Amino acid sequence: MPRAAYSEAMATALITGASRGLGEEFAWQLATARHDVVLVARDSDRMSEIADTIRSAAGVEVEVLQADLADPAALDRVADRLADPDRPISLLVNNAGYGLGRSILETTWEDEKAALDVLVTAPMRLSQVAAKAMVDRGHGAILNVSSIAAHLANSSYGAHKRWVLDFTQALAGQLRGTGVSATAVIPGLVRTEFHDAPDLVHMREEYPDAAWLSAEQVVASALAAVRRKAVTVTPSARYAAGAGLLHLVPKSLTRRSRSQRRG
Repeated sequence: MPRAAYSEAMATALITGASRGLGEEFAWQLATARHDVVLVARDSDRMSEIADTIRSAAGVEVEVLQADLADPAALDRVADRLADPDRPISLLVNNAGYGLGRSILETTWEDEKAALDVLVTAPMRLSQVAAKAMVDRGHGAILNVSSIAAHLANSSYGAHKRWVLDFTQALAGQLRGTGVSATAVIPGLVRTEFHDAPDLVHMREEYPDAAWLSAEQVVASALAAVRRKAVTVTPSARYAAGAGLLHLVPKSLTRRSRSQRRG
């Protein structure tokens, strides 16, 4: 497993969506680089298993915080943990997210509102809280997980991920000179449990092997970008080239394509 590139000595990282997929990989790479980690997710049993394994294997402190980020009270608990001056967080990884896999004509308002809260409201709230605490200390980093879907115009998921990308770029500008950085990672299709969802599993067969990235590759690239204080990173030359081409394609064409539900 690649050693994490984020290297602030004895830093503590808080990772949302940490019970599987990219979130679990972030936890492992940071822990093996000797960082304490705070795991945030809905599945407390899965997180507890991961926490026990990481403690045994890496010898670091692992804290588990059960929270559904679509629940305002749960989001408040995570925000309070980020703001705690006695237990500072040096790296926030806003990773939690999911795709509905259906058009807005097929979903309910409750479906869309919950996705908006997890993919947009939570990253904004947690980034603001973390940024204020980090600026007061003069150091820290915020890493937001966007998606190649941000460059398309064919789903609410893509719109949310576009917001994450634009927000991170704006945040990076506002943090200039503070000692705190903001980075957005823009992966493409990643082989994780994300695509086990019934409305997304078909994508495993629709896209060739060459289109898929490994979680290890995405996380290592993202953490290296945090170390460089890069504002954006696309962890694949193929996807970086594709994103460049998408800027040249009229949105009227991408709107006709099948929804790119995850990246």
